[in-house]
Amino acid sequence: MTRCYAADTSVPMDRSISEIRTTVRRYGATEFAHMESDDQAAITFTMKGRRILFRLAMPDRKSREFTHTEAKRQARSATAAEAAWEQACRSRWRALALVIKAKLEAVEVGIVVFEDEFLANTVPPGASVTFGETVRESMRIAHETRELTPLLPHIRGGDPRG
Repeated sequence: MTRCYAADTSVPMDRSISEIRTTVRRYGATEFAHMESDDQAAITFTMKGRRILFRLAMPDRKSREFTHTEAKRQARSATAAEAAWEQACRSRWRALALVIKAKLEAVEVGIVVFEDEFLANTVPPGASVTFGETVRESMRIAHETRELTPLLPHIRGGDPRG
């Protein structure tokens, strides 16, 4: 099993959220919001006339991953289970902070354009879901039912002109 990014971070969740707010504001966001429920969190901001939304699935406190040890599969104390769950939450927030910062820096230096880099996370005007959430299922079906075009087409007789 691969190790999660920032699996051992001690950075509190609130500090990661604050870092995201500071980062998006530094790159020009005009609005920022943070929302939470029991099973998910979200960061949304407005930049370049676009509403951007990142949803973050939060781990289930009752998951065996937290209630039991990984190696010995023994039950953890309630305190240890809570600590393991909080660590997983901190790790996810650090990863989200990294992703947002990396995307904004890639835009800043001209590797990508803002609209392309944030397309999947853009909430179209009048909508409550992102573009990515809207098209995800139809893309899954398209990939299951259609064959991909080869990256390198077959060249007859070695002549690239066909």
